[in-house]
Amino acid sequence: MTYQNDLKLFIDGAWQAGEGRDCHEVVNPATAQTIASLPLATKEDLDHALDAAQRAFPGWRDTDVDNRAAILHKAASYLKKNAKDIGALLTQEQGKPVKEAVAEVYGAAQMFDWYAEEAKRDYGRTLVRPTGQRSIVIRQPVGVVATFTPWNFPIYLLAKKVAAALAAGCSVISKPPEETPACTQAVARALEDAGLPQGVFQLVHGVPDMVSRHLIGSDIVRKISFTGSIPVGKHLMKLAADGVKRLTLELGGHAPVLVFDDVDLDATLDKLVPQKFRNAGQVCVSPTRFYVQESIYDDFIKGFAERTGQVKVGDGLNEATQMGPLANARRPDAIEQLVNDARDKGAKVLAGGERGGNGFFYQPTLLADVPLEADIMSNEPFGPVAVARPFKDMDEALEQANRLPYGLAAFAFTENLRRANILGDRIEAGMVGINNFAISSADAPFGGVKDSGFGSEGGKEGLETYQVTKAIHMS
Repeated sequence: MTYQNDLKLFIDGAWQAGEGRDCHEVVNPATAQTIASLPLATKEDLDHALDAAQRAFPGWRDTDVDNRAAILHKAASYLKKNAKDIGALLTQEQGKPVKEAVAEVYGAAQMFDWYAEEAKRDYGRTLVRPTGQRSIVIRQPVGVVATFTPWNFPIYLLAKKVAAALAAGCSVISKPPEETPACTQAVARALEDAGLPQGVFQLVHGVPDMVSRHLIGSDIVRKISFTGSIPVGKHLMKLAADGVKRLTLELGGHAPVLVFDDVDLDATLDKLVPQKFRNAGQVCVSPTRFYVQESIYDDFIKGFAERTGQVKVGDGLNEATQMGPLANARRPDAIEQLVNDARDKGAKVLAGGERGGNGFFYQPTLLADVPLEADIMSNEPFGPVAVARPFKDMDEALEQANRLPYGLAAFAFTENLRRANILGDRIEAGMVGINNFAISSADAPFGGVKDSGFGSEGGKEGLETYQVTKAIHMS
C-alpha cells in the first residue's frame, strides 16, 4: 500500500499537524529513503497533554468497568479490521516481513481484548475481623501514566502498556518511537474510533531526552512504563527518583539457549533458526547465546549454518521474504563491529558475516567457537547474529547462562523432565522457555531480573502495575 504521509500528534482528542514544529525524517529501512516527515512535540504540546490527561483522569477512573471494557473491545476490533493496512505501514517503517507485521497488529488487538475482560476480574479481598468490623483491600488506578516504547515491536509494546493502563482506569500519555509513527498512530485512531473520552489518551513524538525529562519531571505523572535499553532505563530511574514515581522497566537481554544431547536435533534446529532471525534478531528475548552439549555440537553448528544460509532476505513487503532489513542506519554498523571483533578474537564465521543490499541489511550470521572475551558474548547484538559454544554438563551450561548481568529470557531444550525442572528453577531470568519460545502472551507476565529491569507487563501483573493498593478498615 502507499505509505500514509499524514503524521500528527494526538492530544486532548484532537490531531495536530506540523504547524511550525520541528520535524523528524521517517526512513524506509529497506531502501534507506525518506518516506515522511513527522512533527515533534514542543514543551507547550507536552504541557497541553499533561493538562488533558489530568482533567480526563477522574472521569475515566469513575467510568463503569463494563463501559471501559466495551471501548477496549471496540479498539481491538478496529485493529483487527485494519490489520493488513497497518501491518504494511509497520513494514515500511521498521522493515520486518509483512506477515510478522500483520501478526503484531493482531497481537496488539489481543492485548486490548484481554485487558477489557481482566478489568472485570479485578477483585479485592476481605480480611477476617470480629463481628461488626470490616477490613477490605482494594486496588485503584495510580493516576496519569507516561509510557515510552521502542521501535522493534512498536504496535504490540504500545498496546501492552496502554491496554493495561486504560483497563486499570488510568489516563495515558504515550511517546512511541519516532522511527515508526504511522503504525503507532493507528492505535490512537483505534481508541478514537472506539469512543474513548477526550484526553484519556495522548500520543506524542519528540526529542526523547526532552520529552522524558518534561513528562517525568511533572507532578501530574504518577507512573512511568519504559521498554528499551539498559542505559536509558537507568537514566529514567534517576529522573523518576526525584518524584518517587512508580516504574516498570523492561530492559535488554542476551538470551542463552541450552541445547542438550537428548533432543531431536533436526526438529530443534527447525525451531531455533527461524526464531533467531525473526524481526532480524531485533527482539529483546531473541535466542542469541547458543550453548550446545559437546557430543552434538559439531552436528548442531553444521545444521544451523545450513539453515541460516537458506533464509530469504529482502524487502519485508515481498511475501517471500523471511527476514527484512535492520530498523535503522545505526544497527548494521553496530553488528559489523561486534562480528569483526569476534572474528579477530578467533570466532569462526560459518554463515553470513557481511552487510547486504542498498538498505540497512545485514546477512543472517552464525559465529561458532566464540571466545568468552569477544564483546558479543557479553553485549547483546540485537541483530541477526547467533553465537555458539560447546559445554560438557548441566553445571557448566548453567554457569554460562547465568554469568551475565542480564536476566530477561532464557531457553533450554531437553527431553529429560528432571533436568527441565532444575533448569527452570536455576536459570536466572524472568521468563524461561523449555522446548518452546512461547513466552509472551496476553495472560502471562513478561519481565526481567537483574539489569534486565523489574516489574512485569502482561497478565494480571500487568494490570496491577498501574494500580495502588489501599486498605480500608471500618468498625
